[in-house]
Amino acid sequence: MPENTKNKSAQNQGGQGGLFSRFLATVEFLGDLLPHPVTLFAMLACFIVVLSGILGYFDLAVVDPRPEGAKGREADGMIEVISLMSAEGLQRIVTGLVTNFTGFAPLGTVLVALLGVSVAEHSGLLSATMRSLVMNASKRTVTFAVVFAGIISNTASELGYVVLIPLAAMIFHSLGRHPLAGLAAAFAGVSAGYSANLLLGTVDPLLSGITEAAAHMIDPDYVVGPEVNWYFMFISTFVVATMGALVTEKVVEPRLGKFDESEASVDLSKQSMDTPSEIEKKGLRWAGIAFVVVCGILALTIVPENGILRHPETGAVAGSPFLKGIVAFIFVSFAVPGFVYGRVTGSMKNDRDVIDAMAKSMGAMGLYITLVFFAAQFVAFFKWTNLGTVLAVKGAALLQAAGLDGPSVFILFILMCGVVNLSLGSASAQWAVTAPIFVPMLMLIGYSPEVIQAAYRIGDSVTNVIAPMMSYFGLILAMAARYKKDLGMGTLIAMMLPYSMVFIVGWTILFYLWVFVLGMPVGPGAATYYQP
Repeated sequence: MPENTKNKSAQNQGGQGGLFSRFLATVEFLGDLLPHPVTLFAMLACFIVVLSGILGYFDLAVVDPRPEGAKGREADGMIEVISLMSAEGLQRIVTGLVTNFTGFAPLGTVLVALLGVSVAEHSGLLSATMRSLVMNASKRTVTFAVVFAGIISNTASELGYVVLIPLAAMIFHSLGRHPLAGLAAAFAGVSAGYSANLLLGTVDPLLSGITEAAAHMIDPDYVVGPEVNWYFMFISTFVVATMGALVTEKVVEPRLGKFDESEASVDLSKQSMDTPSEIEKKGLRWAGIAFVVVCGILALTIVPENGILRHPETGAVAGSPFLKGIVAFIFVSFAVPGFVYGRVTGSMKNDRDVIDAMAKSMGAMGLYITLVFFAAQFVAFFKWTNLGTVLAVKGAALLQAAGLDGPSVFILFILMCGVVNLSLGSASAQWAVTAPIFVPMLMLIGYSPEVIQAAYRIGDSVTNVIAPMMSYFGLILAMAARYKKDLGMGTLIAMMLPYSMVFIVGWTILFYLWVFVLGMPVGPGAATYYQP
């Protein structure tokens, strides 16, 4: 009987492996059809030019749903497709090529925020903080601490992948637990919990800039700041960390069973974990003091009723210079503690070390800047031709006709984003393509860009851990193979799939409760419904 059961179990595992192999083959096939994101945006920009010429020739137009007198509304109340395959269109393309790039909202904000993060990263502050958080946790709380540390590590995304994930596997092994469970927990936090965080990071200005550009198709004056999802992402950090810990301990770890060291491809006896040294602990203490001082100074500008960074006319926080300049405060909040830590530990001695850290990070942004150039052209062409607005009006009418203009529309939207993410792993690349369509569409049925962006961030995050096209997936596979020499992509995806399933359900429920049941804003000054 036990032997039959064992054979049956093996057959089931083989069947599951076959199913996952077929799933992987499909995903890889679809992913292989996509060119490099830079090439993709270049092709899409050319496609928009050609499509505008065809639809412009047939005089395609829709009725403008905005009220009479609204900014940007034509006198005849129609929205027409404007062809770029004309003399005027060519002139606009040629003269706007540079300004499309330099005026692309995410470009400057991401680079400025990254300058501050780079100081904290290269000084060693971020690495020491993560190691201190995880390695000082008790055995009972270590799982939660690993997932939680993974989530907050996405402030400097690559640091979580290259430092925390292998560290978590070592910690679990040292505690007599399966190292792959630790690796999975950290991977889930870093990647599937990518959009949640306690602090604003570089992803916030990146996404908000794309959202704002898309919102301008409906409302040219609409402003979307980097802070607009902060409340929801803050509470999401604790919910996602809890879900990740439960999935690890109740599903993933029991399924992995007892770890057999003979399956490892390396000598695990030589593994070591570097706990923060005394000088690093001293640096962390002084960096913490510096952070509190910075926060205190910033609070003086916004907390008092007469704070100099409140709105100059209304005195409110909403629309204030403080929120509009939040990227500058991200820069300061990372740069100052990072330099203080570096001075204490000796990793940064003077201004030249700070400049070198910033220069290294900027040097690594070459691909991003190249991507932004072509993405900016695509977004600009989409806006100039009115194709995004026309598609949004048609799509909104279709949703209303199908009775999908209520909050339930976000379930389909989140699922769609999760599926697209399997083949287009870059958050900025995916949002640059989909935002010009879905932001105007959902605005027209009454939802604010801030809420739409928050929903997108859920779908964009939860399937990262099962997407072979995700840039770090190969690295995680190599790390996992250290503990199971014959581990393949199917095994890794099977291990991570429960996280995606639980996260997409639990996070979507949190979204509904937070936004539509409790009526809470997703961020400072963020509306739930769009009022033209």
